[in-house]
Amino acid sequence: MVDYLFGKGVSGALPKDGFRLYYSRRSARVKTIFLNGRLFATVKPNGAMALSVEGATILSKSPGFRQNCVQVSDDVSGFVEGGKSVFCKFVKWAGKNVYPKSEVAIIDGRGSVIGVGMAVVNGAVMAQFKSGAAVKVRAGLAK
Repeated sequence: MVDYLFGKGVSGALPKDGFRLYYSRRSARVKTIFLNGRLFATVKPNGAMALSVEGATILSKSPGFRQNCVQVSDDVSGFVEGGKSVFCKFVKWAGKNVYPKSEVAIIDGRGSVIGVGMAVVNGAVMAQFKSGAAVKVRAGLAK
């Protein structure tokens, strides 16, 4: 599932054990995934995974996952860590797998994950636009 959502070979960065799945009582589907007692991801009703910051940090060890990331300028990294949205004029680079409504990780200049969220526009045009929202941040590092 991770390879399907985030790219071929990304699941190689996952540890072999320590995962715990929690199921919904109503639908009997997987609802949340924990790794060593910390939230890794939430599974949406459509099957997509909403990563936590910890989950994105683990997956960022895979080179293929970088195509699901948006790099922002260091000037705004503090705002992203606080959970504020990313605007197009602060995007330095976006991966080729960034599409509207796709799950993305926001990274700083050093490549560290500082937040996770949902892309608003295509990654190919994010850095070209000078106004408007690029990523709606769901969780920052400080949250």
